[in-house]
Amino acid sequence: MKNSPLILLATMLLSGTAHAQAPLTVPAPVKKSLDQVQPAAIKAHIAYLADDRLKGRQPGTEGYQMAVDYVTKQLKDLGVQPAGEGGTYLQKVQLRKALLKPGATFTLREAQAAAPLTAGQDYVIYPSPELPATTVADAPLAFAGFGISAPELGYDDYAGLDVKGKVVVIVRGAPRTFASTVAAASQDLSGILQAATQRGAVGLIVASTRAGALPDLKRGTYSVLGANGKVAASRSFAVGSRQQLYAAVSAATLQRLMQGAGLDTAQVFATIKGGKPASAPLKTAVSARGESTYQDIESYNVVGKVTGSDAKLRSEYVVHSAHLDHLGITAPVKGDSINNGAHDNASGVSCVLEIAKVYSRLKEKPKRSMLFVFMTGEELGLLGSAAFAANPTVPKASIVADVNMDMPTIIAPLLSVVALGGQHSTLLEPVKQAAAYMGIALEQDPEPEQNRFIRSDQYNFVTAGIPALHIKYGNKTADGKNNLSEEVQKWRAVTYHKPQDDINGLFDFEAGKKYVQLCFLIGYQVAQNPVRPTWNKGDFFGQRYGSR
Repeated sequence: MKNSPLILLATMLLSGTAHAQAPLTVPAPVKKSLDQVQPAAIKAHIAYLADDRLKGRQPGTEGYQMAVDYVTKQLKDLGVQPAGEGGTYLQKVQLRKALLKPGATFTLREAQAAAPLTAGQDYVIYPSPELPATTVADAPLAFAGFGISAPELGYDDYAGLDVKGKVVVIVRGAPRTFASTVAAASQDLSGILQAATQRGAVGLIVASTRAGALPDLKRGTYSVLGANGKVAASRSFAVGSRQQLYAAVSAATLQRLMQGAGLDTAQVFATIKGGKPASAPLKTAVSARGESTYQDIESYNVVGKVTGSDAKLRSEYVVHSAHLDHLGITAPVKGDSINNGAHDNASGVSCVLEIAKVYSRLKEKPKRSMLFVFMTGEELGLLGSAAFAANPTVPKASIVADVNMDMPTIIAPLLSVVALGGQHSTLLEPVKQAAAYMGIALEQDPEPEQNRFIRSDQYNFVTAGIPALHIKYGNKTADGKNNLSEEVQKWRAVTYHKPQDDINGLFDFEAGKKYVQLCFLIGYQVAQNPVRPTWNKGDFFGQRYGSR
């Protein structure tokens, strides 16, 4: 895979060794509007959205509704048309919070003897978002490696493994032979759950590979409900299944299971990382029982549009997206409990609003229509974008691309960027053109292990068959050290998903201006090009999810 034509082509494009296109020409009215982007306006949006009064913008709260009202007013004041449901700017998203009732049980039986286990230390059971009561009784376990079924890549953890009526045990990861974005997509939990249940498994157990890494489920899990009241999107439940168990076990518990089946854990891990499945039935059965309670929450995506100028192409849409929600109020860190989410993602919302403002100043609109979508529930598992991508407020087949803005990390001059997902479609070309026009370098992802391609809202557009991008910072720095990713990691360690991410933190609003201009130019080129973006020939995502 490392030396496939697709990867070589992406490398050529990013390094500039492929055939160069003519430089981007920006019409004078567009340049004039772009030049009017104000860093102070970006700051003002962030300051409001990250104010303590909004209490962290958790979906279903008054603070989130304040954010919805703010964005709606901004769009209305700009003359951006409503593109939600019923002539409004809103799309309702029904979220379900699920909690496990006390008294759940989880027992492993090895050779007729029950293995003693401690909840929270050896295992955790996830609540079911759709089935109020779930039970498995003496279900055999089967180890299925990473839980990946990708025969098109020459790898299938389920090849020759019977899991019907069993509970599948997996570890997180992907073969090192997979390209980084493909590896990230292969670890998407919703896909892993579907792969297991489609083969007849009754449940899935995710085993940790390091000590003390079990998830804390005190705040519950979240899913999206469809109009029929059934789960429509979830990262803990296979949609359309009767999945009876989803659980996590500790590294020590996994080691015990592997040893009981006579398997060398280190050797198995080395084999699957090397790209060869090592699946096997285990000599242990599981019995588990649980009951779940629910809190259904009404939340909203905000959607506005600028109608295109071309009689034919105006019926197609280019999306600029950003998530509006954050974590709300949590346990105090350094005396503060409000997670303001200034960078994550008031900054991305601000950038989309300023892109909309650039369009509002143009007398001649682009040929295609522009859609500005502000998502709920990203922090709960990309749920608002899952709801929108599955049932958009415009015909799904009319959406040609998504350019997503999530935590652009405007803490230093924007000298280089990474186009996450760009190597998979023709969207890379407008990124190259926009970056060259602005004198911004285009780089490979300096942190592929972060799996960012599947960790934000653009991924739900990808799985809906829509080419999409996530534009992130690169490594280039003004002092020539070119180590921005290292500096970002230090900064993230004290701010990311913490109350310290507020307006008083580190910002470079001039970098925000350049980010707005860059993302505008990417979307504008797509809107002007009569040819729709397409997946590259033979691309993994194009083959798996296709085009509409």
